[in-house]
Amino acid sequence: MSAHITWGSRIGLAVLAAGLLAGCQMDNRDLETYIEQVKARPGGDIEPIPTIEPHEPFIYPGHERSPFDSTVIARPLPAPPEGTPGTAAVDFDRPREPLEDFPLDSLRMVGSLEQAGVPYALVRTPDRTIQSVTKGNYMGHNHGRIVDITTQEIRLIEVVPDAFGGYVERENTVALSQ
Repeated sequence: MSAHITWGSRIGLAVLAAGLLAGCQMDNRDLETYIEQVKARPGGDIEPIPTIEPHEPFIYPGHERSPFDSTVIARPLPAPPEGTPGTAAVDFDRPREPLEDFPLDSLRMVGSLEQAGVPYALVRTPDRTIQSVTKGNYMGHNHGRIVDITTQEIRLIEVVPDAFGGYVERENTVALSQ
């Protein structure tokens, strides 16, 4: 089947095309007048570029060497005096408790309760489970033993390595989350 366009159809298409092109020739005088008005407006003031004060380095007294000197970094620290390392004991043979798998700052106290005169704290883990703990339980990566539970916080004693190869105890708390 072939497409056949008659003379009448051709004339109709030509008139339609001429009408569409005539629509493109609209009167744009109002737009051109507005553009001229905008161009005639005075320009605004541009703030001057601020002057930048030159940086004045501060020399810390007693720090004449470069902090990037590799000979200083590679030099071993002097041995600590006798008896300086911490003397806190860590029981590495003790079975680990479930809350010792999480960093202490990722654990949240969400409540407390008392049963038969024994205070318990409810602790939410990062995986959104709730664990109950009481005095003597451990939590956190630093062997944190719970020493007290109040309605507002859990007090722990952590055993952390010191700079001299020993261990020291430090107190820490986990406060009730709102």
